[in-house]
Amino acid sequence: MTPRTDSWPRIPVMALLFLAPSPVASVSPPKRRNPTLAAMARNPSAYPSSTRDGRRLPVLLFDIMDTVVRDPFYEDVPTFFGMPMKELLEYKHPTSWMEFEKGLIDEMELAQRFFKDGRPIDLEGLKECMRKGYSYVDGIEDLLRNLKKSNYEMHAFTNYPIWYLMIEEKLKISTYLSWTFCSCSIGKRKPAAELYMEASQRLGVDPSSCLFIDDRMTNVEAAINAGMVGIHFKSAASLRRDLSLFGIQTNMVDTEI
Repeated sequence: MTPRTDSWPRIPVMALLFLAPSPVASVSPPKRRNPTLAAMARNPSAYPSSTRDGRRLPVLLFDIMDTVVRDPFYEDVPTFFGMPMKELLEYKHPTSWMEFEKGLIDEMELAQRFFKDGRPIDLEGLKECMRKGYSYVDGIEDLLRNLKKSNYEMHAFTNYPIWYLMIEEKLKISTYLSWTFCSCSIGKRKPAAELYMEASQRLGVDPSSCLFIDDRMTNVEAAINAGMVGIHFKSAASLRRDLSLFGIQTNMVDTEI
């Protein structure tokens, strides 16, 4: 077991959970009030935020789709196939996309099994549809840029297939964070409980020193159950407010010309 080297305040399994967008993020406390958590919310700057070797904490773990990057699946893909979303979900194979996300099948196998009835699809057309639909969620790139300038360590923690490379090619996500935990590379998908523990072990920090951000509540709850801090993403603006409760300021003035 990796020795504990961090000094960011330890947060128990029932960690802070933010529900945005409200003017001030609401905090769901543990069943028994924890004075450390209350003190952190009142004065987070009173707590150290780095390890003895200078590594800045917390480590930030970002979901990608609909947190950092717009997901084309819900609007663009139904249009591509010429059917409403309800019909697409009815005829789509129930497990092929998840298998693709876990790296169990490649894109050619996905094309053969995309629909339950095995009808052929235009794979290259679908990829181009996805590629065109990728864009940063409104306001998130500036937030990531500010966090990067403040030397926060950021990692992707996402359920996505090898097509994440198309996202990287278009948006250059790695300018801000590393594609460290991608389901197609590790063979597991959120919200698998062991995935969160393995992530903190790989990073060499206690789970309480990981701050997990996702637009899906089930994934946030799994992170909290693993001992991480969880933020339910609603918008870049609400995320800025939520991060500020931990003393993580993201409203830096850009001095570059």
